[in-house]
Order: sequence, then structure tokens, then C-alpha cells
Amino acid sequence: MPLVSFGPPPLCLSVLPWLSRLLPSLPPPVRDVDVPPLFRQRFVLSGYRPPGLPLRCYVLSLLQIHNQTLNVWSHLLAAACVALRFIVFGFSLDAASLPLVLYVFSAVMYLSCSAAAHLFQSHSEQLHDWFFFLDSVAVGVFQHGSALALSVYSADAVGCFIFGSTLLAWSCCSACCYAKLHFHWLNPLNRKFLLQLVPTGTGFLLVIGPLVQRLTAQSWSPAGTMHLLQVALFLLSFFFFSCPVPERFAPGRYDIIGHAHQLSHILSALGTLIQQEALFHDFLWRRPALIRRFREQRLLVASCCFCCLVVCCCMTVVRVRRRGEEEQR
Repeated sequence: MPLVSFGPPPLCLSVLPWLSRLLPSLPPPVRDVDVPPLFRQRFVLSGYRPPGLPLRCYVLSLLQIHNQTLNVWSHLLAAACVALRFIVFGFSLDAASLPLVLYVFSAVMYLSCSAAAHLFQSHSEQLHDWFFFLDSVAVGVFQHGSALALSVYSADAVGCFIFGSTLLAWSCCSACCYAKLHFHWLNPLNRKFLLQLVPTGTGFLLVIGPLVQRLTAQSWSPAGTMHLLQVALFLLSFFFFSCPVPERFAPGRYDIIGHAHQLSHILSALGTLIQQEALFHDFLWRRPALIRRFREQRLLVASCCFCCLVVCCCMTVVRVRRRGEEEQR
């Protein structure tokens, strides 16, 4: 009678050590006093990942519970939903649909860069700065991508509005990068807070300006209701981004779930998904008359402003970072 062995086959014996090296055990989260001040959030006392670990450890921390888990997953899942919804929507690429393509690209870019910044922010101070510089670029690009799509499909504001939005989005990126480099400690009364919030808030008001005019001048429609909802969600997200509520009133209680930055991420992700759906409705409604209304050349010039903004923001990040390295020397 043949012997039956229940031991692992030789292949498993050779694969298991490789898996153990590839998937190392992650150290438990630590308290705020165990990480540099740059990595801390006000009134969040625990749930921090130790700095200096291999990069793969921070990738694997996607499956770990810490104070950045919801920040990463909320924007990561939203980026996937935006991309999949766009693929399902289907379109033919032409001058009329180009602003919509650029909007979707900017939305996926800002959500993905935000998720990456929060995923790798605890590795080192240098990597922390680089990823949040990239996040600042993505925020500026998304700000302009939203302005471009809303002005073409949801309001009649192409022209000087687009050029103004381009300059404001670039100034937003530049101010956020400068503030991140020179004013690390986040305090609502200091210059970093003002440098980040003032251009971002001004850009948001510029983006929703033509939209508010449309909502007040026309009768309500399903797309109009979605636009109103996304404006409300972005305003709430902006509030939680600027005010550490509710953790201010109970430090340490909302470290893992419920602190303000997580709420801001969730609200901005929902706002982006609803904004995309509203733009799809407006695109289908206005597409037959878009070329006649704006002319193909104007749509192409407006889209070229988007590409110029991406290049200018990337050049600004490189310049700010080089200046920072020179000052450190």
C-alpha cells in the first residue's frame, strides 16, 4: 500500500521563503511622539506608521489599519470608479469631447496622487515632500480641468475665464509647494495655512461661479441637482480640510476613523463622482451644438491651456525643490 504524505510539496518549500521576504511582517502603528513633527496631524495622537521602512512595507500598509488607511482607500477607490465610469460611458474623441477627456484625466490624476502621497508620506521627509509636491500639481490640474469642463458643458464661460482659471490653478500649485517646503508645521494661524487655503478657495469660487449663475438663471433639472450636490460636498470637504473637527474636541478619539482629513477625503471623492455624472449629462445635452457655439478652434485652444498648465506646474515643482535643496546646503 503506497504511503500518503501530508507535508507541503517541494515547490511550496521553495516558494514560502520567497513569499516571507516579499511580504514582511509590518510593525504596529506608533504614537505621534515616535515620528518626526512633519508626519504628525494636529489632535491625532496614534496610528502613525514608523518612518524609514522599505517602500514595500508602505505598499503593504494598504492592508493595515492606521490613521491614513481611509485617506488612501477613499481616493484610490474613487479614482478607479471615475476611470471605469468613463470607460462604460463611451465616446468618440473629437474637439467637442476633448475637455471631458481632460477632466477625467485630471480627476484620476488628483485622486491617484493624493492616495500615493498619503500612502508613502511616512517613509522619509524627502519622499514626503516630493509626493505632496506631486499632489499639489494634481490639485491645480484638477482645479483647471473642472473649470474647463464646467465652462464648456455646464455654462457659457469659455474665453477669459479659462485663461484666468489657468493662472489661478498655477498660483495654487505654486503656493502649496512653497508652503509645504518652508512651513512644515500645520497651524491654522500660520502662513502655511493661508498660502494653501487662500488660492485653493479662490480657485474653487472661480470654478463654481458660472455654475451658480446657471443654477439661479435656469429651471431645475437632474443635472442641476447633481451640480448643486457636488458644490455642497466640496464646500463641506473644504470646511473639514481647514478645521480639525471633531478631533479638536476629543484628541486621540478619532485617530483611526473619523478625523477631519478623512472626512475631507471622503466628501471630495463623492463630490468628484457626482460632478463627473453631472458633466456626462450636460455633455450629452449640449454636444450637438458645442462646435457651433464655441467653434472647434476655441475648444482646442482651451484644451491647450490645460496642457500648458501641467507643464508649468511640473516645472514649478522642480524649481521649488531645487531651491529647497540649495537652502539646506
